[in-house]
Amino acid sequence: MYIISLLQKVDVAEKIKNAPDSGYQIGVVIGSFIPFLILGGIALWMYKRAKKRDENGY
Repeated sequence: MYIISLLQKVDVAEKIKNAPDSGYQIGVVIGSFIPFLILGGIALWMYKRAKKRDENGY
């Protein structure tokens, strides 16, 4: 079930067009940026961890 939800296509433009108010549009924009922020955080964590490992000589 989880894999199916990842493969679903979401038409953001249609959702915004049919939105009840402007607050919905803000939520859609924020929701579209959250995955990129999470991936960026993971990448930063991995970089710092690798840098720390390199400095300690492992």
